[in-house]
Order: sequence, then structure tokens, then C-alpha cells
Amino acid sequence: MSENCSHDCSNCSEECASRGIIKEKSNEKSNIKKVIGVISGKGGVGKSFVTSILAVTAMKNGHKTAILDADITGPSIPKLFGVTEKSYSPDGKFLLPVNSKEGIKVMSVNLLLENDTDPVVWRGPIIAGTVKQFWTDVAWGDVDYMFVDMPPGTGDVPLTVFQSLPVDGIVIVSTPQELVTMIVEKAVKMAEMMNIPILGIVENMSYYKCPKCGEKLYVFGKSNVEKTAEKYGIKNFIQIPIDPKVAEYADKGLTETIETDYLQDFFKSIK
Repeated sequence: MSENCSHDCSNCSEECASRGIIKEKSNEKSNIKKVIGVISGKGGVGKSFVTSILAVTAMKNGHKTAILDADITGPSIPKLFGVTEKSYSPDGKFLLPVNSKEGIKVMSVNLLLENDTDPVVWRGPIIAGTVKQFWTDVAWGDVDYMFVDMPPGTGDVPLTVFQSLPVDGIVIVSTPQELVTMIVEKAVKMAEMMNIPILGIVENMSYYKCPKCGEKLYVFGKSNVEKTAEKYGIKNFIQIPIDPKVAEYADKGLTETIETDYLQDFFKSIK
């Protein structure tokens, strides 16, 4: 895509990833101002945790906030917020998201299943279709920031989100291991191919701070986030330490009560 692209393909002869892509319209009862995707190259890096903390940070800054849980086969957002209420349709035409205790709107496949532990054994096209329906068939109301929690990798769901939703940018989540760093670069390159702005990188579990002496212990090796960000010209990056107390609160569904400003400055830099 040209640097001077007007996003109007009708009068353009260039071949690019944007050509032929028609964004899905959100539900008529939705007014969503900004959509931010949260992705990772592989699983186990704390992507859903970062999504939830970003949403809480936005909410605490006075914004109306929502999370679309696009990780259909591994949904964890409801658990992180202690949400047990089920989504429902008041008239059979649209679904309502469920509010967290502090008012963050959440939509997840787990809010539609009878039991939280029921597996979702679906093939790719059905999963992709469900993600679209969370955008088109859910009455989100007024939302300043919607965060889309995507499954790991560069497969069906990230592709569906990038092609179907008006994504304003993405946040990439990683950990310090060299293996993860390599796979993060795949996510970076996918975003570039799809012409999606990369807002920043969050390196989770970056280090553990000794509670007695304050020394930083690099449990998973030295950080690579600055080097990766510099390589791809990404200005915003941050390190989040390992904090057992934070993990305990998240496991109990008390994410909104975690007293931390880890992502305060990072959020302000990407908003």
C-alpha cells in the first residue's frame, strides 16, 4: 500500500492487502469509536491478562470500555473478571454483552455456553463466523475503546479480525525467551502485510523483583523487547514483571481490583 493511500480502492490500480476487503458493519445499537487488537505469536504469554489490564486502565481513565473475546476455543476473559452471568437476546435480533463489576462490557463464547468447561470443538470457518457475529450481532452501545483478545498465532481468527473489523491498531504481547521473540516477528510481519498499525509491544513476565533486596531477576532470560521494537520501528514498548499477587487476583476474577499502574503510561501513548 502506498504511503499516500486514501483507502479508496475505486480509483486505485495498485495491488495491496486492502483491496477487496469490506469491513463488517457493527450492530445498529453499537457506537464503537476505537478498536484495538491484542495478539501474540504463541500461547502462554499472558495475552488475555494484558488485554484485561489494558481495558481496566482505559476504564480507570474515564473511558467506556469493552472486550470482545475472540479466543473462541480458549476463552478466559470472563474468568479474569469474575463474570458468570450469561449473555442473552431480549428480542431474538441481537445479543447483549455482560458487564463486569466496574462496567466493562464483555462478550465471550463462555457467556453463551451452559458450562464454562464445555469445549468448543468447531472448525475454522465456524470460529471465524462467530467472531464476526460478536461484532455484528451484539448491541455494544457506546464504547470508547474496544479491545479484541485474539487467539495466539497468525491463523483464521486474526485474519478475520483484521479483514472484517475496523481495527485501529494492535498491541503485541511477548515474553523474553528467544523463541517467543522469533514468533513475535511473525505477528509483526502479518500486521504489516494487512496494513494494520502496530501500537506497541508489551513484554510480559519480563523479570521478577526480589521483595527483600529489590534486585531484578530475569527468570526467562534478558529482555529482547527493546531490540525487537527498534528493529521494526515500534516506539512504544513496556516490560511487565512477574507478580504472584497479581496472578492470584486474576485467578480469583478480581482483575479490576489489582492496584497497579503497569500500563498507565503505555495506554496514554497508544490511545
